[in-house]
Formats: sequence, C-alpha cells, structure tokens
Amino acid sequence: MPDLPVHLWYAITSLGGAGMTLPLAFAIALWLAVGYSWRMAAGWLLVLGAAIGVTTVTKLAFLGWGVGVRELDFTGVSGHAMLSTAVYPVALFLMLLPSRPAIRLLGVLLGLAAGIAVGLSRVVLSAHSPSEAITGCLVGALAALLFVRMAWHAEPGRLSALPVTASLMILALLMHGVHVPTQRWVTHIALKVSGHERPFIRAKWRAVRDVRPATTPLSQTLNTLTPPRSSHV
Repeated sequence: MPDLPVHLWYAITSLGGAGMTLPLAFAIALWLAVGYSWRMAAGWLLVLGAAIGVTTVTKLAFLGWGVGVRELDFTGVSGHAMLSTAVYPVALFLMLLPSRPAIRLLGVLLGLAAGIAVGLSRVVLSAHSPSEAITGCLVGALAALLFVRMAWHAEPGRLSALPVTASLMILALLMHGVHVPTQRWVTHIALKVSGHERPFIRAKWRAVRDVRPATTPLSQTLNTLTPPRSSHV
C-alpha cells in the first residue's frame, strides 16, 4: 500500500462519494442530451443505473439477510469504488471528445486510475475488504467502458470542450465533501423488506462458523452418545 497520510486517503475516498459523483453523472447526461440526443443521455443513465442496481442488491442482501461470501470477506460491492470508476472515465471522455482518439483513450484510462485509487482508499481506511473494492472497480469500469464503446464514434464537434470541462470541474469543486446518507437509506430499505429489526454486521457475521452436516455414520454417532453399560451386577 502507498504510504500516504491518513488525511490524503480521506481526500481520495471522498472523490467516490455519491454527493459528488451522482451530480457529475447527471451533468454528463445533460450535456449529452444538449449536444447529441436524449437517447445517448438515456443510454448513459441506463448503464450507470444498472451498475448502481447491482451494487444496491448486494448491499441489501447482506444487510437484510446476511448473504455474502465469508471466504472473501465480501458483504457487498463498494459503492465508492463503483461510482468513481463509472463516472470519472466518462467525464474525461466527454471533456476530451473533440481530441484525437489516443487522447480520448488516455482520458478514459486516467479516469479508471482515479476510480482504482478510490477503491484502494476504501481498503486502507478499513471501509471495505479488498474483494468489495475490487468488485466495485470492476462493476464501475464495465459500465464506463460499455458507454464509451457506444459513444466512441460520436461526432466530436457538437460540444465545445471548454464549457463542458469548466462546468464539470466547477460542479466537482462545489459538491466535493457533500455527504449523502446512501448507506442509511439502503439499511432502512433492507430492514423494511426483510422484516428484521437490526441489520447484519460484518464482525458478527464473520464470527459465525459454517455448520455442516456430520460425516460420521449415524450408527457410530449414536454409539458414541450412548453411555457404556455398567459392569456391576
């Protein structure tokens, strides 16, 4: 792990918060609708919505029913890692759309690197396990690359790079550090749907051992449990 001060890791992890990434995602959709078509904007929101849906379902499954993978310490896809790897590559792609394909590709790779950095910060800060951060990066990257593939051949001159870049950067500065209680909302939904009073917690969930059926034959088990007969008459 890179040896960075804790406050820098918190600064990196804040880049993946929903309070910052979701406004950027909607701003991207608005620019796509203005410069291209509502169909392209809807395609971006649909791809992102699918990634958010996958992430939410895994969180609901654990919080409400304790569904996870103990061997991998997996309790749900990291939302920070997913949102950052989904939104930042597309934002840089949109900014660099008028540029040469090689420059556009570099922007997408830089966006993916930013998302991976956010995923790494979640592990360093003990907010997520490695498996949760990795799956978050994979889900987000898949969403971003699917959209980039769809929009790669879009006509580059229909949006000016300067207003797009300026608006997205200003929005990112304004929304940086804004907290949206998504975890509380997901927990509330999980409890409502599952009917449980309290959500499952990682520490208690990991402490529960997997109970498997006995492999010893039933007759041998009964003989073991039956006390020996007394030798006295």
